[in-house]
Amino acid sequence: MIDQSAARALHPLEVKIIVTFDAGELIDSARVRDRLGFKEGQDQQAFSWLVAKGVLEEADRQTEVFYELTPLGREWHDKGTPVRRIFMLLKEAGPLSLPDIAQRLGLDQKTVGSAFGSLSKEGVCAMDEVRRAILVKPELPQSSLDIEALLAAAFMQGGSVSEKALSPQQKALMAQIAKKRGAQDAPFRIAERARVLFQVMPSVREYREAVTALGMTGEELGAITPEMLEKGSWKGGHFRPYNLQIQPARVIPGRRNAYVEFLDSVKDKLVSLGFEEFDGNLVETEFWNSDALFMPQFHSARDIHDVYYIEEPTHAKFIEEPYLSQVAAAHEHGGTTGSRGWQYQFDRDFTRRLILRSQGTVLSARQLPKANVPGKYFGVVRCFRYDRVDATHLSDFYQTEGIVLGENVNLRTLLGFLEMFAVEVAGAKEVKYVPGYFPFTEPSIEVHIRHPVLGWFELGGSGIFRPEVTRSLGVDVPVLAWGIGIDRMALMALGLNDLRELFSADLESVRMRRSQYKIQ
Repeated sequence: MIDQSAARALHPLEVKIIVTFDAGELIDSARVRDRLGFKEGQDQQAFSWLVAKGVLEEADRQTEVFYELTPLGREWHDKGTPVRRIFMLLKEAGPLSLPDIAQRLGLDQKTVGSAFGSLSKEGVCAMDEVRRAILVKPELPQSSLDIEALLAAAFMQGGSVSEKALSPQQKALMAQIAKKRGAQDAPFRIAERARVLFQVMPSVREYREAVTALGMTGEELGAITPEMLEKGSWKGGHFRPYNLQIQPARVIPGRRNAYVEFLDSVKDKLVSLGFEEFDGNLVETEFWNSDALFMPQFHSARDIHDVYYIEEPTHAKFIEEPYLSQVAAAHEHGGTTGSRGWQYQFDRDFTRRLILRSQGTVLSARQLPKANVPGKYFGVVRCFRYDRVDATHLSDFYQTEGIVLGENVNLRTLLGFLEMFAVEVAGAKEVKYVPGYFPFTEPSIEVHIRHPVLGWFELGGSGIFRPEVTRSLGVDVPVLAWGIGIDRMALMALGLNDLRELFSADLESVRMRRSQYKIQ
């Protein structure tokens, strides 16, 4: 039998399920919300409590993939995809340059360049002899029509479509246009939804007898609201009992956070090796964040940096000269770097756009014009990217960023630094180096480490700056560069399995972590 004290301790959400469903029934979130009017989240709370009490038991679990429309996807549905809008504009207005298309449609150059590239690949558009976009075929490509059909289907179904409802061809297309993380520049976001089926156990009858004997219905009040006082409805209500004998929470004395100590230890390590520390503003321009690093303004390479834009003010007043002109020349035709550049018209208005920095390399770019040769510099830098938060990704995170300048530095020197970070700082036992791609380095290397629980993951990227970066900023010697995820290093060093634990508000968890793991 369930005693009265245990019955009185039940939450009203638990009571409603206990008095509504009988032993042997199968229930899930949809059925409970429909039958009892629970709000989103309340059903999961009640399920977890009742599972712990043995009233419910998990009977089945299925994971279904859905593709949800992002704000960009809804815009494409309402206004038309960039591909369709460019096609219709060229059909009506005739040949136009890409900057003219961007201005007329109110799109940025990156979006126009990507859409025009798709049309060119399908043979629908081409460039004439004066670098203007022209139509070659009078019809949109089938791939564009298929994307529009997916947008319409998702919109008609409330903003999302199940993977089960898609044909093999539609699944293949969705794999190209949907993202799981950082989906602000994709029309669809990949979402996984778990459907858990619970079986009501025989013990529910004992709980029902106990709550019925006490007259509990699940409608008991837990608090008095201003509306209840105003209307007087509290007078006829029944209130949940409160246990005044519960001990207050233990007061935990303040102490330094283990992650803060880890960050300081990394700084001490680099300073002891002769590095000078640099720092900078959280708000940066597109120029220093990307353009100075030879990332083309229209290229999909910028997709790896899903940035947050500043609402007010939107643009910086100016970009420092002669770096603006030198970087613009490097993009357009290579300037004095010996490169052909990216062969497009550099947008000097777009480059002033204000953003939250998405990578620590922006500080390395700013340091190059004033760096000593030879020289070694580093920073512990907070960065921001639109990303899906999970065990190894955060929307704001720290990087340790560094550069080494000198006549004699080379790839072997860089590998030595990467090994120091992976082995001596992170404490990894297994390390591997794989080729990578970054628009601003050649060669480019990613360093990966093996976590005992999470397995292999990327620690960071590195490489040797391209001449288009260094010479445009006044440096004519080799420059090694790296951006290491210091949060991920901390996972290894502190023995954690989830990045979110680094920023836990649970003081007891932080206290135990600091006492268990000593920072060297």
